[in-house]
Amino acid sequence: MVVAESERGQIPGVVVLQDGSVFRGFMFGNTEKVAEGEVVFQTGMVGYPESLTDPSYQAQLLVLTYPLIGNYGVPQLQDNNAKDEYGIPRWFEASKIHVNGLIVGECCAWPSHWNRPALLSNWLLSEGIPGLHGIDTRQLTRLIVDSGKTILGRILPKAPTDIIHHNIEDPNERNLVEEVSTKEIRTYNESGSIRILAIDLGLKFAQLRCLCKRGARVDLVPWNSNIAEKVQHYDGVFLSNGPGDPRDLGSVVDEISQVFELDIPVFGICMGHQVMSLAAGCKIYKMPYGNRGHNQPCVHEETGRCFMTSQNHGYAVSTNELPNGWRPLFTNANDLSNEGLVHISKPFF
Repeated sequence: MVVAESERGQIPGVVVLQDGSVFRGFMFGNTEKVAEGEVVFQTGMVGYPESLTDPSYQAQLLVLTYPLIGNYGVPQLQDNNAKDEYGIPRWFEASKIHVNGLIVGECCAWPSHWNRPALLSNWLLSEGIPGLHGIDTRQLTRLIVDSGKTILGRILPKAPTDIIHHNIEDPNERNLVEEVSTKEIRTYNESGSIRILAIDLGLKFAQLRCLCKRGARVDLVPWNSNIAEKVQHYDGVFLSNGPGDPRDLGSVVDEISQVFELDIPVFGICMGHQVMSLAAGCKIYKMPYGNRGHNQPCVHEETGRCFMTSQNHGYAVSTNELPNGWRPLFTNANDLSNEGLVHISKPFF
């Protein structure tokens, strides 16, 4: 029987990594489901409802390094204030949880918040997502950092003595963008004066909200749309964030290469930035453990000003040999990875 947080005892579980490392703890959420994926960590102190619904975490096992998770519960979807004036959910980045599993130090069973929150464990249970708590997330994070490579793992309930760590599928070998992208065209802020064509590679609701608040009408289209045929009707093109390896999106890269010839403004963020970079002729590489958190310092190359940013990406653009006409826009102050490019004379960034 699967039980909710308020009813459960200490149900044992483990996360086992592909190298055979085992971390033992206790299950919450869906306590019977086995989950696997790339194990990644995020350093934010707050924002777990947003992180769990971020499509860029599709098919991953997410480790939250802050020791206490669930303290303020989860917003209620049925609240009158759950959506903004554009019909976009306020408290989540997508309509469902996208991680395959959640790993935390301690899961709070009795949250405190003025808005009558739901329990984190019950929310995971309702969406069939297993969680594991009671492990040393600092040790697990250090292992990920020190490995310098992709770490695959599997969450197993009931702490089996015969722990299986072989044949874990690498989700990065799938087209994860296809899994999370919208299947139909959707319009937001229909009365907006500026028309933006948004390519959904795994878009977060916050990005829609930012565009709409600035007076834009946003037409959200699937990842595999014929972009070059549509752009003549728009004031600009926006490429969203998204999961997986941007090098798998050859058709999108080809479409953006054609759009570059039209001099229409193109703005990409995260996966969108990487797709634009590939279209420009740059190279992409897999980062050792990625940049994921709310405290990533980025330096603006023109002014030297440093901004604290929220990030979630496991791939980066190589700036060793940039194509003619392009220059770095932002650089991560921690690892010196590129966080943005801009064209010298055209409206591409």
